[in-house]
Amino acid sequence: MTNWKVSIFASHLIVLSALAVPGAGQGTAAIERARNKMVDEEIVAAGVENPGVVQSMRTTPRHEFVPLAQRKYAYFDMALPIGASQTISPPFVVALMTEALDPQPTDRVLEIGTGSGYQAAVLSPLVDQVYSIEIVPELGRRAARTLQQLRYDNVHTKIGDGFLGWPEHAPFDKIIVTCSPEKVPRPLVEQLREGGRMVIPLGERYQQTLYIMRKQDGRLVTESLRPTLFVPMTGAAEARREVLPDPAKPSIVNGSFEEAITIDGADSAPKKRPAGWHYQRQTELIDDDDAPDGERFLRFQNTEAGRGCRALQAFGIDGRKIRALDISLMVRGDDLRIGQDRSQWGSLAITFYDERRAIVGQRYVGPWRGTFDWQPEHARCRVPPGTREAILRIGLHGGRGTLDVDAVTLDVGR
Repeated sequence: MTNWKVSIFASHLIVLSALAVPGAGQGTAAIERARNKMVDEEIVAAGVENPGVVQSMRTTPRHEFVPLAQRKYAYFDMALPIGASQTISPPFVVALMTEALDPQPTDRVLEIGTGSGYQAAVLSPLVDQVYSIEIVPELGRRAARTLQQLRYDNVHTKIGDGFLGWPEHAPFDKIIVTCSPEKVPRPLVEQLREGGRMVIPLGERYQQTLYIMRKQDGRLVTESLRPTLFVPMTGAAEARREVLPDPAKPSIVNGSFEEAITIDGADSAPKKRPAGWHYQRQTELIDDDDAPDGERFLRFQNTEAGRGCRALQAFGIDGRKIRALDISLMVRGDDLRIGQDRSQWGSLAITFYDERRAIVGQRYVGPWRGTFDWQPEHARCRVPPGTREAILRIGLHGGRGTLDVDAVTLDVGR
């Protein structure tokens, strides 16, 4: 049995700070090196191939689109808070969605969810015009100022409910939605031109799938890309949501990895991924009759210290009602070793967030070292009272070796 231990999040940030992007006062060359390193290791290595998209990711200054307090983390592949309970998407997600959109120089693109303005900036050199809508006034105004100051002259913004689209400038060749409704808003279908393409995350609050949709004969033909996790589309879309999470009953979906979906791989070969798990890196779904629970388990394998290797899942949880969580899982290790520093080991982590999506606590189980056969792990985790949602992450987190995981369960502590 591995005991839970409290991790002071500040110490984790100290480790990141040592590797973080330098401040602007230290020169643009250092910032460009950090950005190119991110693109090489987190975008190109993860399968994004479109040359124009890769080049735009190399030249778009992400640090200009995040608050000053977050700039040192701008070139890590991670979501960052931008205020108003919203986040800027991880760079890989931005690159993936941009590539899926198949941007062309003559395209008129509608973006739903301006946020920080970063996605619109990445699109700007790849298309003719970008029209972007943000429902949160303070974010919309800030993004407009940033885009104007950086001379993204073909990006047009407005404050409004993205559910309604922007009919004055329709039809659009492409539509990209950077927040998640439960179903596709009908106005967006109507504003997409015949033969056009939409990239959109759909589903429940914490269980979504990223789709490519093509308009043919007035209807959408759908192709699923991968499980994903976005902030919800607010306004009319949220009012129409039929399935709501129950923060008094948090749970893990598909913890035994038996349910799989098929997605297109970077080499166009179909690949199976476990449903319900997001942002998977260097994972493989293994069919094995000897799996501890069912006939499948998830394998994490990494040979390069520091490289991302993980899967995550989010859930709603109310810290006012739930004081502790009990977690169980089965793990097996083969030559598990440290990564670039002592924070990079095979482990499980739960990060707790408040209603503003600020971190209020983090708990770990692990780390796991060496070589060992399947073994059970059971632990109890205290839930901070301010918690309103959480993210569970499993993987090597920059460590090396092979980690097999199965039978992940989460129960309310009694």
